[in-house]
Amino acid sequence: MTDPFPLFETWFAEAQASEPNDPNAMALATAGADGLPQVRMVLLKGHGREGFVFYTNLESNKGRQIAERPFASLLFHWKSLRRQIRITGKLWAVTDAEADAYFASRGRDSQLGAWASDQSRPLDARETFEARFDEVVARYEGQSVPRPPHWSGLRLVPERIEFWEDRDHRLHHRRLFTRTGPDGWDEGLLFP
Repeated sequence: MTDPFPLFETWFAEAQASEPNDPNAMALATAGADGLPQVRMVLLKGHGREGFVFYTNLESNKGRQIAERPFASLLFHWKSLRRQIRITGKLWAVTDAEADAYFASRGRDSQLGAWASDQSRPLDARETFEARFDEVVARYEGQSVPRPPHWSGLRLVPERIEFWEDRDHRLHHRRLFTRTGPDGWDEGLLFP
């Protein structure tokens, strides 16, 4: 059976063993109603056959773009391994239980920052954000920090997964997996 997930697991494990910083870092490309693409780095926080999960402020630029057009592409680039993986598909919200569990696993300052930050919006001065952060610290002193309603996770359910390996003289090796059904995939090669 053609299946991209064991290959992803192998490559991801190798990246975790060899990449010096954030082997789970991935570029996320989205486009809103205006059609203009934007790309930024996010961290993979969960993965499996059901998809690839990251978390964000849903009121951020990326959150608004995803609400307008719930499709995206991910790119993992592991320079030390001379490999990359491109994944394209539709985005779906994770469950509240998943978002709550991940939020609870974050460091306290990261939890507090999720309340203090109007992510992606203009900021007049760093001191404004720091004052808001201090207010949130005081608000939740001595208690656990709940997940903000505007903060959650998204799962990209892949339609296409491409595995790219660098080869000498730009004669790269490219394997493309294309979804054919709920559990089915076709596999082919692409010219370098």
